[in-house]
Amino acid sequence: MSIIFSKACEYGIQATLYIATIADRRVGIKEVAKELNIPVHFLAKILQSLSEKGVLASYKGVQGGFTLKRSPEKIYLIDVVEAIDGLEFFDKCVLGFPGCGTGKPCPVHDRWGAVRDTIREMLSKDCIATLLPASREKIADVIADLHSKI
Repeated sequence: MSIIFSKACEYGIQATLYIATIADRRVGIKEVAKELNIPVHFLAKILQSLSEKGVLASYKGVQGGFTLKRSPEKIYLIDVVEAIDGLEFFDKCVLGFPGCGTGKPCPVHDRWGAVRDTIREMLSKDCIATLLPASREKIADVIADLHSKI
């Protein structure tokens, strides 16, 4: 489990990368759920959020499924994070102290601020296209591992 993102956000990133690796057709929700071992009903809500926020395009019917809404060069990890978890994470105290800020810092405020800024910068710079080569390999490994356990 990630200490930064919710499980929904983790799944949203994984699903977006999976859909991006299959650029020649629409990808059905059951396929994504099966290949990434994500509960279908949970994934449906996640993909709906990603569609509503303009990360994915959703198509209904027999030929339905999901594709990227924009080119992979124009979708950044921060877009997926914002669609699922929002960006409030970058404004909150890591220890949960209300009112924590420059004027009233918590014990880790200054150090956490630097880490938080680095994370935000990375998420804002990494587009789906730059992650595709490694994603294809990792997703293939995950799928092979899941199928070997069945």
